[in-house]
Amino acid sequence: MTQNPSAADRIRTHLERVSDLRQQARVAGQDLAVREVKELQARRFRSTYADFLEHPVYASATRFFLEELYGVHDFGQRDAQFARIAGALERLFPEAVAQLAVDLAETHALTEVLDHHMATHWLAQSAELPPTLRYTRAWRLTGQRDARARQLTVVQHMGRELQRLTRMKPLRLALRMMRNPARAAGLDALQHFLESGFDAFASMGNAQSFLESINARESKWIATLFDEDEATCSAALSAELARAPEPR
Repeated sequence: MTQNPSAADRIRTHLERVSDLRQQARVAGQDLAVREVKELQARRFRSTYADFLEHPVYASATRFFLEELYGVHDFGQRDAQFARIAGALERLFPEAVAQLAVDLAETHALTEVLDHHMATHWLAQSAELPPTLRYTRAWRLTGQRDARARQLTVVQHMGRELQRLTRMKPLRLALRMMRNPARAAGLDALQHFLESGFDAFASMGNAQSFLESINARESKWIATLFDEDEATCSAALSAELARAPEPR
């Protein structure tokens, strides 16, 4: 009988995929295009969730998602730390924390795959096009509607698990106690991710309405980008970007 892959195996598989994509982008000279796609998406997210970024209850969790999952950062250090400790996660942490790491790795890999495909189609179009039209066309040429839906599903699961885990006070205390050992072991980026997520969701309390709002807003944008006519979609995206607050 074939055994299901362990959490460590799944994490490594996802992170190897991300590493391969980065290498391919460097070789193909697509690094800048990938960054341009990510920057436009980050602006859209800041606009779509501008109200949450100012909300006294939702602000921390919103920043966690936008910075730790969809930020325009080089996550190479964190990825390397996750890959290095993947085998120990199941020994050092409860199963639910290991699954949280799997969710992060899968979300990260899905995002990178879609962004790199988008970058290929972005480059194939004239740089003279309005960015929102160029983005809309790249999105539609990339396709993969199921992958977009899966991305949202995994993020929702991650949010529910973070809410559940923050109620386990001994686990939160254990994370704090790991801060210095993690830094000494060169795992500070991984530690930062875990603590940021726990702190954000602990301060929010019940995350149901927050997660439902994310699901509704992102589902609407997925439908718009796939189903509206090109001009309408580009205009809606332009209007959304115009409302985006500057990053802090």
